[in-house]
Amino acid sequence: MKILVLNGPNLNMTGIRKKDIYGAETLEDINRELQAYGAAKGVELAFFQSNHEGAIIDAIQESRNLYDGVVINAGAYTHYSYAIRDAIEAVADYLPFVEVHISDIHQREDFRKNSVITDVCVRQISGYGKDSYKMGIDLLTEIL
Repeated sequence: MKILVLNGPNLNMTGIRKKDIYGAETLEDINRELQAYGAAKGVELAFFQSNHEGAIIDAIQESRNLYDGVVINAGAYTHYSYAIRDAIEAVADYLPFVEVHISDIHQREDFRKNSVITDVCVRQISGYGKDSYKMGIDLLTEIL
């Protein structure tokens, strides 16, 4: 089983930006831990992060030929990118997407409470720190 962990804008600043919200570990640290977590479950993980909407859309479109499922933290694009939503919807018949967030977006600023991608994902997992990713991986291994 192959799962893509896809991260959007500013997640490359994890461990640097707002440590009280996102934690002190870098995205690289989190990815290393997730790699070991996936390996222990017999899951091959690949990682992609971009600050550019088009690159994320390209990765989503390409995912249908390369992976069995996707864990996506679309960052701020979660709240307004209909283009990313449409890309997920376009390939959702081929593989499931799980939306994840490190922070609890429902307990933050009003603009963060809305997700335009939730409806095209099998579930949203929010507020469990880096464990949100692990929970997304677990969910995909259950449904695949």
